[in-house]
Amino acid sequence: MKHELPITLPIKKVIDEAEGIKSFMFHYKLDAKPAQFVMAWIPGVEAKPIGVSYQDEESFGITVSAIGPWSRKICSMKKGDLLGFMGPYGNHFKLEGKNAVMVGGGYGTALLILLAEQALKKKVKATMIVGAKSEKYLIYRDRIKHMGLSAKFTTEDGSFGEKGYNTQVLERMLKESKIDKVYSCGPELMEKKVVEMCLENNVPCETSIERYMKCGFGVCGACCMDAKGKRLCVEGTVYSGKETIKIMEFGKYHRDGSATKRKF
Repeated sequence: MKHELPITLPIKKVIDEAEGIKSFMFHYKLDAKPAQFVMAWIPGVEAKPIGVSYQDEESFGITVSAIGPWSRKICSMKKGDLLGFMGPYGNHFKLEGKNAVMVGGGYGTALLILLAEQALKKKVKATMIVGAKSEKYLIYRDRIKHMGLSAKFTTEDGSFGEKGYNTQVLERMLKESKIDKVYSCGPELMEKKVVEMCLENNVPCETSIERYMKCGFGVCGACCMDAKGKRLCVEGTVYSGKETIKIMEFGKYHRDGSATKRKF
C-alpha cells in the first residue's frame, strides 16, 4: 500500500551486512516491486529515498550504508527504534526472458536482490555479478548462497572473488553467453559502462539511477534531469538502456541539495 503521509514503524531486526552497511527489518506488508523505494523519515533530521531490499508477506527491509548524517543516524539505531515511511514509489525492474544478469556495485546490489528472488520463483536463469572495493564491503554473500542464486564476485583489491570490476565479468558473459536482459544498479559510471556494453551487443537492459530527492512523488522537482525535466522519482528510477543513453547528464554530473552541479 502506498502512503503519502508517513507511517511510523519500530525496527524489528538489525542485520550487519558489511562494514558500515546494515539492513533494518519492519513488520509491515508493503507490496513493493523490485527497485521501488520508500522515503524513510527521521524526525528532526530529514527524509530520504531508500530501496526496498527485503520483503515477504509480513515484513520488509531496507539496506543502508553509513555515508552521511542521515544514513549514519539510521545505522546507529537499534531494535525498537522508530522510523517513518512513505511509499513505495517509482517504477520497477521488469523481468523478461529466460536468462537474466544482475550487475550490482557496492550497496547498489540492494535494489537488485528482490528481482533475483523473483527470477528464481519464476524459474528464470539468473546470475548476480556483485562488485565492491574490497571483501569487507561485499553485501549479501550468505543471503545469495542461501537463495541458491548463481553469483560472481569481484573486488578491486582482489581480496575476494575476481580482482577487478564487475563490468569485466559482464563483458565476458555478453560474448560467451546468450543473455536476454541485463539489470544494473551501483555507481553511475559503472551503470554507464553496463548500458554502453549492452547496447553494443544488442542486449536489452534496465538500470536504476540515483538522484537527490526531497518528496519522492514528483512535487518538489529536486530529482529532475536535463532540460525536459524528467522526474526520477516518478518516471524512474528505472530506465531502459535506450532511454538512459539519451539522458545528457547521465554519467557526467548530478546535483546536490542546493541544485549545484557535481561531476562524477
